[in-house]
Amino acid sequence: MNQRVRRLGVAQLAKVLAALYFLLGIVFAALFALIGSVVPLSEWGGDATPFGMGFLVVMPFLYAIAGFVFGALIAWLYNFVADWTGGVELGLEPAGAD
Repeated sequence: MNQRVRRLGVAQLAKVLAALYFLLGIVFAALFALIGSVVPLSEWGGDATPFGMGFLVVMPFLYAIAGFVFGALIAWLYNFVADWTGGVELGLEPAGAD
């Protein structure tokens, strides 16, 4: 059974993407911290550390803000384009129809 997505909730998509980007920010901050702890400081130019603790704490929040802004923009643009094109068509089936 085919269904069409005609509209996306701008605020809802923005919130979902903000949460997903926040989680990605945590993963990336952990990876950057791991890389920063393994790479010798001399590779980064003496006393400079590649990623300060402040950056690692703030990074997930910056990602979340970017996810919210771009999620809202994507939803708004999708709604604008879906008016012209009719939206995305999805093939759905009832749950448990194995």
